This record gives sequence, C-alpha cells and structure tokens, in this order.
Amino acid sequence: MPVIPAYDKMRYRRCGRSGVELPLLSLGLWHNFGSVDPFEESRAMIRRAFELGITHFDLANNYGPEPGSAEETFGKVLARDLAGHRDELVISTKAGWRMWPGPYGDGGSRKYMLASLDQSLRRMGLDYVDIFYHHRPAPDTPLEESMTALADAVKQGKALYVGISAYDADETRAAAAMLRSLGTRCFVHQPKYSMFVRDIEPRLLSTLGDEGIGCVVFSPLAQGLLTDRYLRGIPADSRAAKAHGALRPEEITAERVTQLGHLNDIAKSRGQSLAQLALAWVLRDSRVTSAIIGASRVAQVEDSVAALDRLEISPDDLGRIETVLGGTPGA
Repeated sequence: MPVIPAYDKMRYRRCGRSGVELPLLSLGLWHNFGSVDPFEESRAMIRRAFELGITHFDLANNYGPEPGSAEETFGKVLARDLAGHRDELVISTKAGWRMWPGPYGDGGSRKYMLASLDQSLRRMGLDYVDIFYHHRPAPDTPLEESMTALADAVKQGKALYVGISAYDADETRAAAAMLRSLGTRCFVHQPKYSMFVRDIEPRLLSTLGDEGIGCVVFSPLAQGLLTDRYLRGIPADSRAAKAHGALRPEEITAERVTQLGHLNDIAKSRGQSLAQLALAWVLRDSRVTSAIIGASRVAQVEDSVAALDRLEISPDDLGRIETVLGGTPGA
C-alpha cells in the first residue's frame, strides 16, 4: 500500500533562524529499528509516522544494535515505501561515538567523521542527508577540525545542514562561531531534555535562542520512564528489562515511582496519558523545535502524535508539575 502523509495532522515549528520547519515530533531510530528487531514492525512504525505527518527521521551511525543496522533498516524502508517522498523528508545522522575498531572509528577527527558519513549514506542508499551532526564534543580533537569536517560535508553536497549534540552552552557558542567563520551555519543542536533531565534550561536554551540555532531534544520520555509502563514495576518487554536497553532497572527507584504516580494523576486530570503530558511539557518552550520520540510499536507512535491535541499547559498545572519534580530546574 502506498504511504500517503496527512500533513494536517502534524504541527510544525521553525528550526531556529532558518527557512526549515520541522514537525513538533520527530521519530528517532535509536532503539527498536536494529538487526535484533523484527523488520516488519520497524517498517510499520516508520510508515505510520510519515502517514501522521512526521517528516523528520533521526539516526546515527551506531544506532542498532548492531551498530549501523538502524540505518540499514531505514534504507530498506525508504527504498520500498518512501522513495517517492524523499524531498518531503528530513533525514539526519551523526558521528562521534565509537563505530569501528582502531584509532579512527571514534571522536571528532576529519578522517572519522567524513568516513562515517560516507558509510551512513551507503547504508541508507542516499546521496545526501539533510542534517549531519557531530554527536558529542571531542576534547582530544581541535574544535576547528571537527567543525571543518561538518562544513566540508555541506560543501561536498553530502549534507544540507549541520548540527551538534551534547555540547554545553560555551561549547555551542564556540562551535557556532567556528562554523560561521567557515561559511556554514550551525543549524540545530540536539540535547537531552525531559522532566527528569533539565540541564539545558539555565543556559543552553538561551544560547540557542541568541544564536538562532534550532533545538531538537532527545529522550523527552526519559527512555520510556515517563510513561505508564513503570507505575507497577518493570514489564518483561520494556527497555529496562532488555540487556541492550539504555534504561537500567536501578534508575527506577521508589522515589521515581512516586513521582510518576503523581505526574500520571496530573495527566489523567487533563485527559492525557503520562507520555502525552511529558511531550507537551518539553514542547511548552517555543525554543524547542521538535521532540524526538522512540517507539516499539505503532500504537506508541499514534499515542505520541495525539499529544499534539492538548499541548497547552495552564500555570496551575505547571505549578503542580514543578511541585512533583521538586521545584529545581537543571543546574
């Protein structure tokens, strides 16, 4: 069956001071799209996301597991189902974490980053990606080298835009200035942000606003913790129960479970699921361009998109949420 996107089901927000609008929700392929996962389930989630107006698909060289296999999965779906929609898609990938053995498969060197991008393009069957990120700062590599690699990816036609991830406020300003000096803008930053991880609030968000850089946040549901799945323990099929999952059982403390229960009560009073409330909360700030959602089944994609029906959060509800969280934004 052909995939027909319903753009009117999605809301879009401009990415910094650029001409590009991104969907308020983007689909991340960090988990559940690798070689260890059923291909048809991954395919169904990607198709459904696009049907619901999600046009941004976020990947990285090492997403899987196995590393690289999420890009391979996406490339197969793109060829089978979405090839005719390439110009309607924003596809991003990253390099920065360890990808292959030896001294050249990690960090921020020009050799690693451009070789990684070439590999990503081959895995996905693409001539270019829309966004190429440096996945993390590399203290042992001069910033100029990493930023020159990003700028050259644009000049070579292998990326339309470039961005950074996990850089702090000072590092972001330095990276943006370096890219400008090389004739390329820093288009977007991808930090971690959720009710439980708020480090970007004191300085990074204002830096991004000042610099005109978009903000696409990852883990807005705290690796699935901000859902109703963990209100009564750890389900056998959950991320926390998987050996290769990023959410560890020890993170689900009694205090966290209590917080989740109170947040779930607030969500219910608003006619939402806890996950929907958590997404509305990270999107309450207009400087947040998009929130990357993960999913293990189609119903989760649909539930996340339904959060857009109730994004407004009253001052009273924000106060209740802040009380539950302890009233202390990130340091």
